[in-house]
Amino acid sequence: MDDDLRSVAAARRACESAFAAYRKFLGTDTAHIDAIVEAMARAVEPQARRLGQMAVEETGYGNIEDKRVKNLFNSLAVAEYLRDITTLGLLWRDDASKVAAIGEPMGVVAALIPVTNPTSTIIFKVLSAVKAGNAIVCAPHPRGVECGLETVRVMAEAATQMGAPEGLIQCLDQVTIQGTAELMKHRRTSIVMATGGPAMVRAAYSSGKPTLAVGAGNVPCYVHASKADDLAEVAEQIITSKSFDFGTACVSEQAVIADKSIARELRHELKLKGAYFCTGAEADRLARVIFRGAQAMDPDNVGQSPQVLAQRADFSIPPRTRCLVSEESEIGWQRPLSAEKLNPVLAFYEAHDTEHGLELAQSIAKFEGWGHSAVIHCDEPSVVSEFSTTPVGRVLVNTPAILGGMGYSTDLEPSFMLGTGTWSGSITSDNVTALHLINIKRVAYECRPWRDIFDEYGESGVQ
Repeated sequence: MDDDLRSVAAARRACESAFAAYRKFLGTDTAHIDAIVEAMARAVEPQARRLGQMAVEETGYGNIEDKRVKNLFNSLAVAEYLRDITTLGLLWRDDASKVAAIGEPMGVVAALIPVTNPTSTIIFKVLSAVKAGNAIVCAPHPRGVECGLETVRVMAEAATQMGAPEGLIQCLDQVTIQGTAELMKHRRTSIVMATGGPAMVRAAYSSGKPTLAVGAGNVPCYVHASKADDLAEVAEQIITSKSFDFGTACVSEQAVIADKSIARELRHELKLKGAYFCTGAEADRLARVIFRGAQAMDPDNVGQSPQVLAQRADFSIPPRTRCLVSEESEIGWQRPLSAEKLNPVLAFYEAHDTEHGLELAQSIAKFEGWGHSAVIHCDEPSVVSEFSTTPVGRVLVNTPAILGGMGYSTDLEPSFMLGTGTWSGSITSDNVTALHLINIKRVAYECRPWRDIFDEYGESGVQ
């Protein structure tokens, strides 16, 4: 049997056993479900660094310490959020209108896992799926199978020890494109949660199943002149966010836009925080390292340190460099570094004035980043309001993009799956949570005499 056949067979077995476990899980008391979710989160906590190390060693992307932080956020912060929400049973009741809403599970969740975040995304999706009363089968990227299997093992073991049915939480151990496609379209699969590259997202939406999927994020970061006195803090936020896990998060900043009056000082502060501004020739070589061609990032150079990228682009940088920066004036594939870059590399634009800064932000978001996120550092509410017309699902104000977007430094829902809305073909622009993994049933009592419709709108002959 070849790899594709083995993967398809594994997907079929997983779907059937997950569906059987889901049927056993139906009707489980919500307090018991909450206890299972808590147990899984607690089980991940002491394993967070080990799982992060496995992810770095297997995929070659990112760094261990930041993977550890991602794993902890998706266990502790997500579990804390889930503790306070109701997903099953009575969600709300309006006595005046005589309508109530009942939450019910969807069934088997097919969870596609990206190679850039192979353990943290599993933690997030498993906790969310089980909180909503579902079974889940994870399909990791082929380069993240071992760390994915181990993450699921830790969580599934904790769940079964708390009384969850065997098979409720699974991970494919044989992964090919054909096997993942079988998982998505299988008759037992109820919904697909897809996080990954454009090809994966297109395949998910073509599976014939309801799908939650996300698009690319070319996140503009506009620094307005009103932040002139806070540029050191702004620079630290930008560099910390973009260098986090070597830029593997699509919600991190991709391009900095600075008003002309503060651009020189912001450059200085960025350099103090660890940014290296490339020469034009260095930037061109760097672009050829990051991209194989238009709309094609080189997967071997995703999530690499600035030192590795500079070495591969054949130029030298200071030893403590945290981020590489390319001065740009154009937006489009003629300048590849104006696109999304899943590594610690930023484009830098100087805006003539506020109007020009807003125009640049709009153009960057529309170029390979429709619907995702945008950041503004600004103390003038009217400018923030105008910036908020950028076609994205979340506008983050005076905060690092990655921490604000995932719901740590803002009060957005904590999530590692950020919807991009119909701007990019996604069904939602929300931060996806367990509340997106339930069906909501309405129970509605008669609240006005049904015969009155004929008095209002015409005779019917009804007696």
